[in-house]
Amino acid sequence: MSGLAARVAAPDHRRDRQAEPFLRIEHVSHRFGGFVALDDVSLSIERGEFFALLGGSGSGKSTLLRILAGLLEPDAGRVVLDGQDMAGVPAHARPVNMMFQSYALFPHMSVAQNIGFGLRMEGAPKALIRERVAEMLALVRMEGLGERRPAALSGGQRARIALARALAKRPKLLLLDEPLSALDKNLREEMQFELQGIQDRTGTTFVIVTHDQEEAMTMATRLAVMERGRLVQVGTPGEVYEYPNSRFVAEFLGTANILEGVVESSGPDGARIGCADLGLAILYDAPAPKPAGSRVFVALRPERLAIARAAAEEPRVGENRLSGRVRDIAYFGDFFMYHVALEGGRTIRVSQPNLRRITGRPVDWEDAVVVSWDRQAAMVLPE
Repeated sequence: MSGLAARVAAPDHRRDRQAEPFLRIEHVSHRFGGFVALDDVSLSIERGEFFALLGGSGSGKSTLLRILAGLLEPDAGRVVLDGQDMAGVPAHARPVNMMFQSYALFPHMSVAQNIGFGLRMEGAPKALIRERVAEMLALVRMEGLGERRPAALSGGQRARIALARALAKRPKLLLLDEPLSALDKNLREEMQFELQGIQDRTGTTFVIVTHDQEEAMTMATRLAVMERGRLVQVGTPGEVYEYPNSRFVAEFLGTANILEGVVESSGPDGARIGCADLGLAILYDAPAPKPAGSRVFVALRPERLAIARAAAEEPRVGENRLSGRVRDIAYFGDFFMYHVALEGGRTIRVSQPNLRRITGRPVDWEDAVVVSWDRQAAMVLPE
């Protein structure tokens, strides 16, 4: 998946598919002056899910998170959490907590004091606070560090403490606002698995906001792609990646070569999509989403394409088969990304895994090559 790793969710017996959704967002809209931040958003999230809101800047994901937290009131619609309508319920009275992007740890307090802060503000007994703090330190694997100040902790440790503080009050819903964006790549990847494990152990419903596709794919059991205040597609990471419902989703989640085409024929055995850019018809293993004569888009993931040096005796073109020349190569360690200029002038990207420790490449700059793919590799999109 060219760097994207989808989370494979284990069977979760906490979920009751027949029960009412744990969190219901019903026709929620919000404006900032003339700017529409959320436009009639409806979404259901089940108890115990790790759900991701994924989108670029201005997509509405942070506005929706703030509405769930009670920091904003929607202009229209409602939020129902565990059967309770949240209309008029202030942030401090909601069974919801948030892990902020900046972590917002109190520098003058110890780790233990930071974790127990919310419980102290509620007037919880000291014995309960000590017990809960010890439980949270064990949960985030930081036993013995309760007396340290935040300044003496690494970035990953500060993230763990912020998470422990957010969970200490045992909220029904935990909101995470870009929680790992300040960490370097290796630490961020480590913390993604940490968050997964903690969510699995606690059973708390997590909703994370992120613009990082890899983060959403790695951690979430389901995700929603947002654009311009609307939900564009909702599904598991695998569903959304493998079966995007639009050109926008295919390009936003991962990497894709997007080609414009016209449906030449379509039926139960597959479809034939004429593509002027390629000078051939793409054969697809399923019916097209539109009737013959309609314009569609075809998405081809770089990792679904095969590339090989062209041999003189090979046909130059054929079924889902093109010829071209390598114009550029990017080396990512675990895979190569080739930019191939086709004979018609179009450039497409092809990725190949680096399976052997070699100094040379199986295909090199300026090589004449053949690019091919199976019928099921194409994704035909209506828009």
